[in-house]
Amino acid sequence: MIANSTKRVTVEVWTLADSYSFIASFARRRASASPRNGSQNTRRRHFHDYFVTHLPSSSLHPDSRAPHPSFHKLPRAASLPHTGGISQPPAVLQPLVGRETTVVRIPLRSAKHHFGASFSRGSRPYNEDTYQAGVIEVPAFAKRVPRSLTIRRRNPDGSPAPPLNENRGAESASGDPQVFYFAIFDGHGGSECSEFLRDSLHTYIEDTAEDFELQSSLRKRDDAASSEVQDEQYEDAPESDAELPIMQHGNRRRIGELERNLLDEWKYLVGGYFRRFRPVHFTCYGEDDRGSRATNSAPASGDDTKNGVSIEEVMEYAFLRADLDFVSAQASKRDADPVREDKPLNEDEILEKPSRTRTRQIGGRERFKGGSTCSVAMISTPTPTPFWHPSAPSSLLISHVGDTRILLCSTASGEAIPVTSVHHPSSPIEGSRLRRYAASFVTDSFGEERMSGLANTRAFGDIQSKRIGVSAEPEIRRIEMGPAEYSFLVLMSDGVSDALSDQEVADIIKEAKTPEQGSKDVVNFATEVSNVGDNATCLVIRLGGWERRLEGGLGSMGTKESRDWRRQEATDPRRSRT
Repeated sequence: MIANSTKRVTVEVWTLADSYSFIASFARRRASASPRNGSQNTRRRHFHDYFVTHLPSSSLHPDSRAPHPSFHKLPRAASLPHTGGISQPPAVLQPLVGRETTVVRIPLRSAKHHFGASFSRGSRPYNEDTYQAGVIEVPAFAKRVPRSLTIRRRNPDGSPAPPLNENRGAESASGDPQVFYFAIFDGHGGSECSEFLRDSLHTYIEDTAEDFELQSSLRKRDDAASSEVQDEQYEDAPESDAELPIMQHGNRRRIGELERNLLDEWKYLVGGYFRRFRPVHFTCYGEDDRGSRATNSAPASGDDTKNGVSIEEVMEYAFLRADLDFVSAQASKRDADPVREDKPLNEDEILEKPSRTRTRQIGGRERFKGGSTCSVAMISTPTPTPFWHPSAPSSLLISHVGDTRILLCSTASGEAIPVTSVHHPSSPIEGSRLRRYAASFVTDSFGEERMSGLANTRAFGDIQSKRIGVSAEPEIRRIEMGPAEYSFLVLMSDGVSDALSDQEVADIIKEAKTPEQGSKDVVNFATEVSNVGDNATCLVIRLGGWERRLEGGLGSMGTKESRDWRRQEATDPRRSRT
């Protein structure tokens, strides 16, 4: 590499030996910068596809501490009618004060009243969609509730009252309320990338939070080592800031090193679009290649409390790291075509012989050129009350790449509220971002714009289109959900969203008794009326306003007539003749 310091111009000259030396140092830099990410081959975290909660002991076995046997067990001659003068009420009418609770595991995929998932491969030979649902081990990122709502309860005599055990979820290993994780992945060109994201993306998020030394947003740093009652931790917490994003404690020096190394790896391994790539949520770029300090760099101190780290920055780093590992693993494999095996992936590819590189092995032996879209929804609560309880506020974080969709249903109006956008070349934002790099945008026979043969401008994988800007940089959105503000949350692949409108999806779920039944009804209806027959996957998550889902607006009747007409048209035998 030769640099002209007077004109501040950098000229890069790469040879074959330089490529091999860079790959050799690639793993060493990652091991020193992020030892946990570099050791994923030997250590894989087990995903918790269940949630942990407290259940009263009365729901598991009868109360053996009752002072008297139940009245229904007495002989008829000894039974007396109930009168107001009974001094000792029956045991079955006594309030459950001081009753013990039992911590139990409830598999989320079996909790049909809280979560439902359904999928269909349509007319495709196999299903490329995958999904994941469970609890993820990251510090809480919820917004603290006002102090007026967290005042510790007291008895009439002034003594502290014990915490309520009912409607209370168990804490995670860090002592925070559990963070729920729901994700849907739509693969294209095969299911290898979507299966990798299903099995590993949550691990990247957990490892990134650990590498960043992310702290909980619900308490002060001095409260982390406290062993007081849970309510006291929230009572002593300061009032929440009104602005977003919420900054949490983290090691800024460590974060800066990790982000700079990640950007360098993207720049030298892929190049093209990533030579000037600056992620939106990265706040610490450090020294650039010319030796000058970036304008938005954070201080060099280790634990910076004023300029902390947000959960949005954690998610963006995890997405880009997972995509880089997948792309580098595919570049190191042999191509199915022996003639193209040792040719560059693109005409000006930096790596001269990618088949000779050796990185982490992901998937099969041959190079996978497809990719996958991704939509992740994470829910964190400020109290142990679960997010589906009608009185519980919660924070929803959406991280989205591609054309899978996430929507909410408003309890008050009954309207479907989309919270993601479609990353297609027809999008003005995506078009302006990529026109300087893409060779051309073409329109296929269906009238859809495509770039380099791809319908999605953001996706995991797709190694042959990385240099022109097809990245896994997520679109991140945070939503503060009030108690019972929304009825349910829906994640769906394009096999559903292309066949049904958002309001039709919401109205179908309103008519179902459980989220599980709602997901099945959506997939069945989408498969029935679709002309494409694409893979269809739908996830439905119950929120606080589920019991009132039919009260807002027109309920499910807004699209009832159009849905009946579409079903009649789909089942009409004369339809195939036209």
